[in-house]
Amino acid sequence: MSATLERLLVAGVDEAGRGPLAGPVVVAAVIFDPGKPRINGLADSKVLNLKQREKLDARIRERALAFSVVEIAVDEIDRINILQATLLGMARALSQLSPLPGMALIDGNQLPRQLPCAARAIVDGDALEPVISAASILAKVARDRLMTAMDAEHPGYGFAKHKGYATAEHFAAIERLGPCILHRRSFMPVKQMNLAF
Repeated sequence: MSATLERLLVAGVDEAGRGPLAGPVVVAAVIFDPGKPRINGLADSKVLNLKQREKLDARIRERALAFSVVEIAVDEIDRINILQATLLGMARALSQLSPLPGMALIDGNQLPRQLPCAARAIVDGDALEPVISAASILAKVARDRLMTAMDAEHPGYGFAKHKGYATAEHFAAIERLGPCILHRRSFMPVKQMNLAF
């Protein structure tokens, strides 16, 4: 691919899992293939149901020129905080794209410091820019699958159902079982409950 074409490529970047009490934050980056049909139905992953997300995930992977999905583990989140972990994931996801884009559109209001290309932060970008919507879907589907798999490894917490988010069921499970290795010890609700164990 020519350097001129690479400069014209635009990547979308978004994350899933900033808010949960457990599990990694997952970041995806996507570049659409200008030679393939546009993907209909793209939207912020949070407004799509499971069936829609799964269908679009497969279509994005099939039609994208490039995509990457990275996880930032719980221990790294606890060490550097969730914002910095998310920004680090965005930089890593972009760096793993081949070819590299000339521009990245990143959901949110902050940009990572070290990026392999120019970038622009867009608040609510996952609802406004289809390429960010695509990244949002890849990140959400990957994280949901991971948390469902973790449910079997850490039974009793209900990870397959709530995906690590702060629900009454999740709080009750932590009170009953104590935090597991997937719990973010730096998050105040877990930190407070952890004092009892």
